[in-house]
Amino acid sequence: RLTSEINRDDLSRSAQIDLEVFQHHLEEQIWLAEHIPAFEEDPRSYNHYLSGSVYSLLTQSSLPHEENVSNVIARIRQLPEVVAEARRTLTNPPLPVLETSINQNRGVIGFYEKGIYELAGDSPQCTELKKVADDLLVHLRAYQEFLETDLRARARSDWRLGKETFDRKLQFSVNGDITADEVLTRAENEFQRVTDEMYVNARQLWGRYHTGTPLPPDDATGRHETITRVLGAVGREHGEPANLLADARATVEKLKDFIAKNDIVRLPDPDRCELMEMPEFHRGNSLAYIQPAPPLDPENRTIYAISPPPADWDADRVESFLQEYNQHMLQILTIHEAYPGHYVQLAYHNRETSPVRRLLLSGIFIEGWAVYTEQMMLDQGYGGGDLSLRLTQLKFYLRAVANAILDHRMHCTRMSDDEALDFLMNQSFQSEGEAQLKIIRSKQSTVQLSTYFVGRMALYDLRREIQREQGAEFDLGRYHEAVLAHGSLPVKYLGELVRERLRSPR
Repeated sequence: RLTSEINRDDLSRSAQIDLEVFQHHLEEQIWLAEHIPAFEEDPRSYNHYLSGSVYSLLTQSSLPHEENVSNVIARIRQLPEVVAEARRTLTNPPLPVLETSINQNRGVIGFYEKGIYELAGDSPQCTELKKVADDLLVHLRAYQEFLETDLRARARSDWRLGKETFDRKLQFSVNGDITADEVLTRAENEFQRVTDEMYVNARQLWGRYHTGTPLPPDDATGRHETITRVLGAVGREHGEPANLLADARATVEKLKDFIAKNDIVRLPDPDRCELMEMPEFHRGNSLAYIQPAPPLDPENRTIYAISPPPADWDADRVESFLQEYNQHMLQILTIHEAYPGHYVQLAYHNRETSPVRRLLLSGIFIEGWAVYTEQMMLDQGYGGGDLSLRLTQLKFYLRAVANAILDHRMHCTRMSDDEALDFLMNQSFQSEGEAQLKIIRSKQSTVQLSTYFVGRMALYDLRREIQREQGAEFDLGRYHEAVLAHGSLPVKYLGELVRERLRSPR
């Protein structure tokens, strides 16, 4: 109907792109509803409504606080209907997805038992808030029992998409011409290249961390040992849990100063990124996350949340967490999540006036930009050539490449959990805890794990093309702003749009 009622030739090129993006989104949603029906097969689909929709009102609404609390109360009153609909609609979800949903719903219950009152503060509406929250808790606890008994009995063990479905879903996500097999081939080649580069860095660092100890032999086993032992030493250079937030703030200021002095990109002004300690019920999986400003409230704050280790972890688990997210990794993570990664990109995105572009975002572009910035910042001199920082960046990037390989193999080649664990720990240099979480994620977030590598690959290809075209006239900051000036579009549109933008004054 869209194509029959809208004459594409009457539209500007920008409007044509909006139409294509909107049409692609509709086709994708229809296909997903027919082939991977989330509300029937994924209990997590309801969790945003049950907790996230309330949490965001208390953390990211620009309305007066008392009005937000009133809206929270009104929203909570509707949530028993969401619980009832979930119980009516859910059929036989994959078991790994259900297990995660069971754990998440425990967190939702904890939020309404305690966390919501910490966010609401000393409000005169707390009595009414407690009444509706307590009523919802009755439904949530019954829903928890439903998940753990009735739905678990119906859950299916086969969670793999299969090659045909995986390839089609990837095509929708990419909105481009690359196939799943082509992604796998490029990822496997890149995996070897990055591993070789890690060895070169680790060999140069060996004397710093293992003075007086002979470098292992230059064969496959010795190279792996060299990288592993140097990464272990780098990991021990970490801060204390109590100082993580202060360390992150110092890192943010250091990054912003470098970006400004080196004209990497013009930073958002005013800066609406607020660094905060991650709520307890969100902790345990990663050090940080970004919660961007709502697309229809773009002048609201973005939250960059940093997680100290959960309070109930023992000393060994805390140390393992701190070694993984050491002082070097904290810098790479902050590049990726905030400056000039997700926060900066999404702040530019929120300047977009087109409703289609404001609301329909390409995950490939978003994750690709964040991964692109990690290497780009170090290439431009951030860190002053510190090889420990470079090795950490390479390790973090290898994780993105490994994600794409794992994603494909788990769903298309029936890779086992043991094979996946060996690949992640013994080839990708990941800790056991991190690898186990990634295996769980691969079973329930199909194709998303590939977006980091696919997006980074596309953005590096684009930059190489345009930099070669412009030669000595290439201006990195101007180029970055041209890339960020069009919302979060599929990368296939960026070539023409960036070239057009670069023909105008900055």
